[in-house]
Amino acid sequence: MNRRANPPSTIETVELEHFLLDCWRVRRFDERVIELFHQGVVKGTAHSCVGQEAIAVGACAALEPQDFVVSHHRGHGHCIAKGADLTRMMAELMGRETGYCRGLGGSMHIAALDRGILGANGIVGAGMGLGTGAALSADMRGTDQVCLVFFGDGAANEGIFHEAFNLAALWKLPVIFFCENNQFGLSTAMSESTAIDRLSKRAAAYGAPGETIDGNDVEAVYQAVLRAAVRARSGAGPSFIEALTWRWGDHSMRANLPRYRSEAEEDEKRRGDPILRLEHRLRERQVSENALAVLKARAEAEIEAAIAVAREAPEPVMSLLEQAVMAPSTPAAKPEPGEASSRRVISMVEAIREAIDGEMALDDSVFVMGEDIGKIGGIFGCTRGLIDKYGPERLRDTPISEGIIANAAVGAAITGMRPIVEIQIFDFVTLMMDAIVNQAAKFRTMLGGEPKVPVVFRGPQGGGIRLAAQHSQSLEAWFCHIPGLVVLAPSTPYDAKGLLASAIRNDNPVVFLEHKLLYVQATGPVPEERYLIPIGKADIKRQGRDVTVVATMAMVAPALAAARQLSRDDGIEIEVIDPRSLRPLDTETILASVRRTNRCVIVHEGWLRFGFGAELAATIQEEAFDWLDAPVTRIGMRDVPMPYNDTLERAVIPQASDIIAAVKAVLYRA
Repeated sequence: MNRRANPPSTIETVELEHFLLDCWRVRRFDERVIELFHQGVVKGTAHSCVGQEAIAVGACAALEPQDFVVSHHRGHGHCIAKGADLTRMMAELMGRETGYCRGLGGSMHIAALDRGILGANGIVGAGMGLGTGAALSADMRGTDQVCLVFFGDGAANEGIFHEAFNLAALWKLPVIFFCENNQFGLSTAMSESTAIDRLSKRAAAYGAPGETIDGNDVEAVYQAVLRAAVRARSGAGPSFIEALTWRWGDHSMRANLPRYRSEAEEDEKRRGDPILRLEHRLRERQVSENALAVLKARAEAEIEAAIAVAREAPEPVMSLLEQAVMAPSTPAAKPEPGEASSRRVISMVEAIREAIDGEMALDDSVFVMGEDIGKIGGIFGCTRGLIDKYGPERLRDTPISEGIIANAAVGAAITGMRPIVEIQIFDFVTLMMDAIVNQAAKFRTMLGGEPKVPVVFRGPQGGGIRLAAQHSQSLEAWFCHIPGLVVLAPSTPYDAKGLLASAIRNDNPVVFLEHKLLYVQATGPVPEERYLIPIGKADIKRQGRDVTVVATMAMVAPALAAARQLSRDDGIEIEVIDPRSLRPLDTETILASVRRTNRCVIVHEGWLRFGFGAELAATIQEEAFDWLDAPVTRIGMRDVPMPYNDTLERAVIPQASDIIAAVKAVLYRA
């Protein structure tokens, strides 16, 4: 029987026996992990799923091998039920190099990409966004894959639940939202945190089916997931399954919380043991006690063998950790042509559009998603007209839902696509920080350096056009601080086109910063042909001998204006360097210049305190102190939010006159 099209009404006895074997594997794995934790062998925190085995086993049995699973912090059972290797799992929990994540992820991040297990997650609810992205990827690639997303009842109250469900229903994505309702979010009962009695009722708000089932009945779980999977594969969209269950232990193995559930309540719930119920069903089918005992003993032996091998495995070393952070960059196939090679002058917006167009033409896995980027081409026009060439499948207008936009992009990136996320105004990135900082930046490291996360987050930041405090910030220092991210910041149309093309081809998450003022003011020569600018290579915009000025983004033009005035009026020749790539940073080019000029001024639009310039100044101090004839000077925005008034806005943003004054101060310092 084709269970995809015709789910069976009854389950064969041999399959129920396999369910029981998997249930025992899950239980004995976690029971032994608890013991090993108390012995100090498993040293990090872990969360036991003892009592919830029927959910993992029934749900994963209903999936196909190529289907995706996204787990949560209590995810050992999901991995085991989907076929993950017990020895590699145990080694991971022991922090050993032979573990699934090479000892770098541990219990809360365990994954098995070869089995479609995209990882557990320590951020409550985050898997819903990643899983929606994986389903989007499957849909765009034309596969028959389904993504099953596990989450707890506590996560159902996160905003990402609603954002993800809405997007999945809107685009009819093949995703199954599966809530393991163990009735407590850490120590808070669902009745004290949720306004409705059944979470499955929420599905109706998104036009999707929702059902509440007995999560301790492995057959009920299996049948529910089969129905949802058939619906998903048919193109009908998501389903919501709420499975009522009970975790037997505390929130985590490390938790030492005061009692928040009564002994009587716990005793009553344990009488619904899913393993005892399954064994009873098998006895009704004339399966012998000896056969049941053999299944338990087999699981026990497998777990003990896994422990023995994992104990002997080596621990990871620092070099492995460092290599796991970033995927290698692909070098450009040919040298970049250079600005002087073109007489054609275009704007920054046009250059960005050309880069996106060129990469979409070359690679079908490249697509753009964001608010208003399709029909109208974005509020600044960076994608205008591209929908006519590539259609709404690859120019995806999204709801105003920054959380799911960013998380879905990460999920799509780790499953074969190359998404470009347009952040309408970069200040809105605050609503995307989990996806960028906790998911995209850390995913490769948490999974042992294996996966690639080729996603670009791009959009306009900065002031100068009177959009006030919540639409004018320069936030590059936030992202430069995060290992695992590439941060690019062009100042010219030429740099924008070449760097954005490189960003799209890069296998790491990239934060690509475009300054709003440059949208309005910047024009320059840009070759028509495709080209790549190497990531991590600064550009010397003007050569000089007296002072090095390092300027970023919209500050490059004032720096060059200051250089011309100083040369004309005072005979002072300053060297202007645009890093272009803030992380990785080309410190060698900057240090070589400082060693020639013996003085340095750093100018950026972001706030001076704790800004990008502080890190660069520290690097120069540490690496070129003996060459300095004056302290490194930093220029940045005043320590205030951006004002609306145009006079005040100009006053708080550095100007050419500020650069001139700083250059003279370091040059003539006694």
